[in-house]
Amino acid sequence: MSIWRGGKLNNNGGKLNNSGGKANNIGNKNFGDSSLDNYFNNSNLNSSLDKLKEKKLFILDMDGTFYLGNRILDGSLDFIEKLRKTGRDFLFFTNNASKTSEFYIKKLAAMGCEITAKNIATAGDVTIEFLHENYPGKSVYLVGTPLLEEEFERKGIKLIQDNPDIVVVSFDLTLTYEKLSKACTFIRNGSEFIATHMDINCPTEDGFIPDCGSICAAIITSTGVKPRYLGKPFKETIEMIERITGYKKEEMVIIGDRLYTDIATGFNNGVTSILVLTGETKMEDLEGSNIKPDYVFQSLKNIIEWL
Repeated sequence: MSIWRGGKLNNNGGKLNNSGGKANNIGNKNFGDSSLDNYFNNSNLNSSLDKLKEKKLFILDMDGTFYLGNRILDGSLDFIEKLRKTGRDFLFFTNNASKTSEFYIKKLAAMGCEITAKNIATAGDVTIEFLHENYPGKSVYLVGTPLLEEEFERKGIKLIQDNPDIVVVSFDLTLTYEKLSKACTFIRNGSEFIATHMDINCPTEDGFIPDCGSICAAIITSTGVKPRYLGKPFKETIEMIERITGYKKEEMVIIGDRLYTDIATGFNNGVTSILVLTGETKMEDLEGSNIKPDYVFQSLKNIIEWL
């Protein structure tokens, strides 16, 4: 990967060039601040970025990409407005299944972003669809929030407290030792183990807090059993998005702040990906990663002029 840091372009094996400036990588090229204006004269760079104008569906992560906690990130609303003005569609997709689509619609509205149900999906939705398709009628012990429990039941998933066919673990902000212990016992006794998503940490305004992947790590350590992960970056997510939107993978762009979920979704499934540096991933994380984004921008705000 070539790294541009406001000085000399460095192509030696993806190592960072410390010639000064701010690290703002865009795929094989980097920019994001005024010190890189001259680099825009590169016709190959402009040609590559012009491909974004051909995309029809922009899949947006939420935590760490569009907002942090209850604080919307600068430029996020302008990004949505640019998509609307240019006739493109967008879908918010979050692995954070602690809340439901209805909750996120209200949360975004409070931030000034008005959307409808067609513009939002979560890893919880993917998991519900996966259970109906692969385990119809099976019982589930859910390690999740009350909101997620309500959503599972509303959409026909049979939730029970003892001897389930399946244990589903999610990002549970109401996690107790009893829940964790029961999940481990059921899994040791032969219940299938499924996780809504694999995120280790959830970004907040005050830093990171343990996410679903961290809860699963405790269960894995206790039982020796690994779950079937859903959500980003797995194919079931892209397959569901294709079904509910009608767009093909080649027409999509996925934007997010995490290499191992957002960017890996694109990398593993043939979808163009954009990494933003407003959440979990930092520039130095790219150096040792086998998962590479097609583009990297500082934030959604920096993408707008290329749409």
